[in-house]
Amino acid sequence: MGFFFRKPDFYIPEGGIDKLENITLGGFQQTILIQSCSPKNPVLLFLHGGPSMPLPGVSSRGKNYTVATNTKELVKHFTVVFWDQRGTGKSYHKDIPQTSMTFEQLVSDAAELTDFLRETFHQEKIFLAAHSFGTLIGMYLLNKQPGKFHTYVGISQIISWTENDRAGLAWLKEEAKRRGDYKALNELEAVGEPPFIKGYKQWGILRKWQMRYSTLVYQDDNIKHPGLARVSLGMLTAKEYVLADVFHSFYSGFKLIYTDEFIRNIPNINVQKEVPSVDIPVTFIHGRKDVHVHAHFAEDYLNTLKTNHEKKFIWMEKSAHLFHPDDTALIEQHLINELSHIKAEVINL
Repeated sequence: MGFFFRKPDFYIPEGGIDKLENITLGGFQQTILIQSCSPKNPVLLFLHGGPSMPLPGVSSRGKNYTVATNTKELVKHFTVVFWDQRGTGKSYHKDIPQTSMTFEQLVSDAAELTDFLRETFHQEKIFLAAHSFGTLIGMYLLNKQPGKFHTYVGISQIISWTENDRAGLAWLKEEAKRRGDYKALNELEAVGEPPFIKGYKQWGILRKWQMRYSTLVYQDDNIKHPGLARVSLGMLTAKEYVLADVFHSFYSGFKLIYTDEFIRNIPNINVQKEVPSVDIPVTFIHGRKDVHVHAHFAEDYLNTLKTNHEKKFIWMEKSAHLFHPDDTALIEQHLINELSHIKAEVINL
């Protein structure tokens, strides 16, 4: 049990679903959280970011605010499934081979999970949403498993990790100049340009200065945010999380996946190239203040995306990469609105 277990923000009524389940994906046990006021609700699978940052994930049980959506109203309309991805949080195991921690394996795990949910809840199609790194998994999943999803919502959608790193590096250099931070500027100039073919050492410098310059969270005199530390430490209050699970989210899992080989393979992940078309409605939601994932790549991609369905880009005005609580309430409502597509599908049959 969490060390400072807090009262849940909401309760699932009798007859609903509120449980953790251990399932085998890609040969290893992984943990999902299922919350729903009715087992007859349509399934919504939500893919967290990171890698190795399981928020929202298993620790989100009973919590309304997460970094990318609220949940209290969502569970009234959906069977909401949060998943601690391979190698992080409750899905960390010391016997997971580091060689299995690849982007391709995470997509494969997600595909297995999709089929598990379709079979368990007897639904031909499910809804899919994702945040940050999870959006890369999400788009590749659409490509890998067409016909298995009603709609897709990408929150802080990444198109090319390498090009985003390039834009992030340029922003950091300008910010360092503005601040007169010559230590940062010297390190950023010396790191070279993405892709970081030398591996983690180069990429780690980029992330170091992004964290110091608070690219994840936006605050000013009028806009207040709980902050990364408070949101992350919320894992300690989760009923099923213990200190080891938090450790596996931010250290063990991080160390397991962020190898030099993983970093060097990042340039191969490119949604623009690999997913030129989709056959379902797509919505991208982005924080107006986000300089961690740069929005113009997602806007450009959405403009060229081939589809016969609706495609939308929605701004959240108070948010950077970790969304402001006012905006997560709006995102929750946008997700609920996705249910209208089921009715449209029935009418078009």
